[in-house]
Amino acid sequence: MKKKQGVLVLVLTVVLIGLLAFTTAVGFGPTGTGSARNIKTGLDLAGGVSITYQAKGDNPSQEDMDDTVYKLQKRVEDYSEEAQVYQEGDDRITVEIPGVTDANKILEDLGKPGSLEFQDESGNVVLDGSDIAGAEGGVTEDSQTGTKQYIVELTLTKDGTTKFADATAANLQKRISIVYDGETISSPVVQAVISDGKAQISGQQSIEEAKELASIIRIGSLKLELEELRSNVVGAQLGQQAIKTSLIAGAIGLVLVGIFMIVVYALPGVVAALSLAIYTGLELVMLNAFDLTLTLPGIAGIILSIGMAVDANVIIYARIREEIAAGKSVRSAIKIGFQKAMSAIVDGNITTLIAAAVLGAMGSGSVKGFAMTLALGIVLSMFTALVISRLLVNAFYAVGLRDEKFYGRQKERKTIDFLGKRKVFFTISIILILLAPIGMGVFHAKDGKALNYSLEFMGGTSTNVTFNEDLSIDDLDSQVKPVVQEVTGDANIQISKVADSNAVIIKTRSLTLDERQELNQKLVDSFGVDESKITAESISSTVSSEMRRDAIVAVLIATICMLLYIWFRFKDVRFASSAVLALLHDVLVVLAFYALSRISVGNTFIACMLTIVGYSINATIVIFDRIRENLKTAGKKADLKELVNLSITQTLTRSIYTSFTTFITIFVVFVMGVSSIREFALPIMVGIVCGAYSSVCITGALWYVLKTKVGKRAK
Repeated sequence: MKKKQGVLVLVLTVVLIGLLAFTTAVGFGPTGTGSARNIKTGLDLAGGVSITYQAKGDNPSQEDMDDTVYKLQKRVEDYSEEAQVYQEGDDRITVEIPGVTDANKILEDLGKPGSLEFQDESGNVVLDGSDIAGAEGGVTEDSQTGTKQYIVELTLTKDGTTKFADATAANLQKRISIVYDGETISSPVVQAVISDGKAQISGQQSIEEAKELASIIRIGSLKLELEELRSNVVGAQLGQQAIKTSLIAGAIGLVLVGIFMIVVYALPGVVAALSLAIYTGLELVMLNAFDLTLTLPGIAGIILSIGMAVDANVIIYARIREEIAAGKSVRSAIKIGFQKAMSAIVDGNITTLIAAAVLGAMGSGSVKGFAMTLALGIVLSMFTALVISRLLVNAFYAVGLRDEKFYGRQKERKTIDFLGKRKVFFTISIILILLAPIGMGVFHAKDGKALNYSLEFMGGTSTNVTFNEDLSIDDLDSQVKPVVQEVTGDANIQISKVADSNAVIIKTRSLTLDERQELNQKLVDSFGVDESKITAESISSTVSSEMRRDAIVAVLIATICMLLYIWFRFKDVRFASSAVLALLHDVLVVLAFYALSRISVGNTFIACMLTIVGYSINATIVIFDRIRENLKTAGKKADLKELVNLSITQTLTRSIYTSFTTFITIFVVFVMGVSSIREFALPIMVGIVCGAYSSVCITGALWYVLKTKVGKRAK
């Protein structure tokens, strides 16, 4: 790169940072397109629409209620991956969709829940709603004329596939009408026998019409027939003060990380700080562009990803210093440093990206939302490290900053005998891991709850109170929540306001009849409310058994895919096995912390565990990459024990610095955040410390034991 090009790159970098800052702060046009304020936010940050349906008929079975809740959950994810659906009482289902304020529009889009039948020309029912697995509106192109056709694509269940094959065979060139709530909404002609469970309904006049028909078919395929009972626009569950402090904490964390990188890495540290600023700006803009829903745990996840984004920069700059120490010129060291860092960065991020892709495709609700945010962070992290950072380092070199003192030289470090202490490390890890089942067993025997499951997992009681004045969320947090906690003895309380009224919805753990009466009396005594305007209902968990199953299956498949990728890339199954064992170690240690500390296990628990998985596998890959490189250099006669010790020592700086910067960002959030964000931040900090320990003390030792004990055939 020539000097003029270097100057241009630096100028464009300043312009880009300024543009990103302006976009996120102000945006463009009258609506502020691209600004952070237009990012779709969850119920906890911005409120949304709450709709309650009641099942028609008497005494619906719990199986039908569970099935309907699950299917509705999958449908409302089209509006937001953070939407929630849960059972209320015996025969009601509540849908909460964040970021929207028009209940009527949502009701119109979802469709009026009613009965759905497919009838032949004689009026015989050949299919009903329970035979439909899915329906999507779309556009296709006629292969001969090239004209657009608006269609609805149907996916049938196993039983539905058999029924529809028989029905289409018996009604070729005849109409099969789709009848919804007694009204014929479409009468397509059967063109061929359909036996594969996939069908298309053509003839719609627009994409909107196709989507509307698909929506009606989807809502009509519920096992239960539902009718709207009530709908409300609810306010944010957290006050502006909570959001403000979280954002300030993020900014402070970002500044502290930038300062640390500059102090430690000099000029490359400046590059890292600039790259992080660009990364953060791009993250916010992309959240807006991809219409991802942001919740308070999501903010913590972004702040955490800022710390993790430093990792790639640390790997690169450590490599540059090593090359300078080996006698290379600064220019050569920069080139070789990026080249040698490439494999560790790519393998670590692709492994985590695989997990994000599987979780996004198979997960539900918050799992899907977390996976999408994680995937975005990974892609942007790789881009800023491998493209932006490279351009900036070369630009600074081109404009004349070429002296070695600007880049630093890796000091010679004596190899540390980590493997010599492996028995001690393994013993410590076994003890830490055993704390999980022991702690869970003790608490299960004590109060029947192995973990302190939150409302999302256990359900609870929803109390609707009408106050005499319009209390703000901050008022509710400071005045009402302590009164409720006196009764429940549990800080796991969710409070939201009903828009344009003094009504407030308070969700708590399940309350007994005596506790409900005690709460009512305390609300009357403390706030003078009318007890006749207090109602309470039992509510189900928002994380249904099906959603838990989806999450577990997704994590298992993601783990298998990561194992296969590592096996493929490192050409040795022992690398993959060691990585998965280390990952399992970190998850179990954090689980033990949850069990012993009694921190609530809810949606943030899922996000926390998935974060630990990504963090753990990334840290492991860095060390394995160095072992692989040293194996190639040393050849077959290498002393494996010495080689592993050397590899861990060489990557020790990276392990310490990355863990420290990540810890800084989340620690600031913990100190400044509200209680709900602290419950997310504290286990993450434990996971960071555990991940640093396992990557340095456990992973290399595991590989060494497998390599020397299992034998050379395990490849």
